[in-house]
Amino acid sequence: MTKRNKIIYWIATIWLALGMVSTGAVQLLKAKDGQGGLDTITHLGYPAYILTILGFWKILGVVAVLLPAGRQAFLNLLREWAYAGFFFMMTGAAFSHIALGDSLGAIFPALLLLILTLVSWYFRPADRKIISVNQ
Repeated sequence: MTKRNKIIYWIATIWLALGMVSTGAVQLLKAKDGQGGLDTITHLGYPAYILTILGFWKILGVVAVLLPAGRQAFLNLLREWAYAGFFFMMTGAAFSHIALGDSLGAIFPALLLLILTLVSWYFRPADRKIISVNQ
């Protein structure tokens, strides 16, 4: 992996982790304001209890993505599931906003986290993948 790709990976991954932890905390605390908070979830038509589920899995997903790299197949599989979960949550959030005709300003945070998820996943080092070229 080139130095450029490592830099891209870590910048995208750190921003992704910060975004997921911050929105996950807002959701776990059931804050009324804030991106992904109670006001947003009820506006989208989802029940309030979904906040606990989303917040819990976002924070666990960040832990999985940031775990030290290694050749443990389980950790790499767990990391893939975390990326998949982030992808499903952010596409679901974006399409929920689009379905209601929300402005780009309301859709942008989900799209940004979706892009960061894809960039982090794409540029992840070989030792953080399920099947490594070096294996």
